[in-house]
Amino acid sequence: MSFPITRMRRLRRNETLRRMVRETRVSVDDLIMPLFVREGAGVKNPINSMPGQFQWSVDTLTEECRELEDLGIPAVILFGIPDHKDAEGSAAHAPDGVVCRAIESIKEECSSLVVITDVCLCEYTDHGHCGVVTENRDGVPDVDNDATLDVLVEEALAHVRAGADMVAPSDMMDGRIAEIRDALDDNGFSDIPIMAYSAKFASAFYGPFRDAAESPPQFGDRSSYQMNPCNLDEAIREIALDIEEGADIVMVKPALPYLDVLRRAADEF
Repeated sequence: MSFPITRMRRLRRNETLRRMVRETRVSVDDLIMPLFVREGAGVKNPINSMPGQFQWSVDTLTEECRELEDLGIPAVILFGIPDHKDAEGSAAHAPDGVVCRAIESIKEECSSLVVITDVCLCEYTDHGHCGVVTENRDGVPDVDNDATLDVLVEEALAHVRAGADMVAPSDMMDGRIAEIRDALDDNGFSDIPIMAYSAKFASAFYGPFRDAAESPPQFGDRSSYQMNPCNLDEAIREIALDIEEGADIVMVKPALPYLDVLRRAADEF
């Protein structure tokens, strides 16, 4: 039926009707709070590029998490900033590292809060890249995909052993979801979900994050592993591969400029 029998405006007539037929709803249950934790005590460093946001030490972070829990926010995702960075990002998987200690403290004080951890090396490497850097066949420094996988696995296991409820690999290395899934399962953590940054596009929108995590690349950029913004089909293939490898949740990042990718991913998966 068409106009005048069908009048789409009938269900827009007042706020109550509009609320009743709303297709998309966002509530506190949908929120995850990103938190940046560093070494020290009593730390609450303002992040200049993120007004109102801070770098925390473990003690102040735990206080913040109590407030978040009281507000009904269900989850946080942790990004670590170690005092010492090296070429291999060894602090990423240290059992006494800042993220592991933060997980333990949060789980002790905020039992209902889901703790997710970023699994990547950019915050932990002195070169700021998301993996182990070696020279490629042309003699140019580049991230070694397969060498990075071993470190990411160790990082994920360290976080889960400390009590993390979910791990979120954001590095964009090929095959890392399968490697992490196998390692979790083999070590008795088959119930731990993986939230994959599946279609992570190279973007200038990450500038504030790199400021907050103190992780800008010291040479080149990340376009050899983060996605080309021009490629929708490739994004869908990346998502499909992560699901096949064992991802429980997939992500498109950044979201707002890639609503076409989100829509197609929702339709296809």
